[in-house]
Amino acid sequence: MEVRIGVTQSPKEIEVDLGDDADPAAVAKSVEDALNGDLGVLWLTDRKGRKVGVPAAKLAYVEIGSPNEERRVGFGSRVAAAH
Repeated sequence: MEVRIGVTQSPKEIEVDLGDDADPAAVAKSVEDALNGDLGVLWLTDRKGRKVGVPAAKLAYVEIGSPNEERRVGFGSRVAAAH
């Protein structure tokens, strides 16, 4: 599962690959705990065992998803078929 973190005052995202067995609900709970001041830092461990810490005060957004999910890029339009 991939987690993308936006940090305030930075145009770059932090991407952390947690592995396919990661629990999205547990990750969301960790984010909430960090934002509520319980932790002060959001800590995530990637699939290789590396720890990534981001100060909760600097979190702009956190996107929780899977790299296997289809990503939509560009613009699309649906054209109704004429009968």
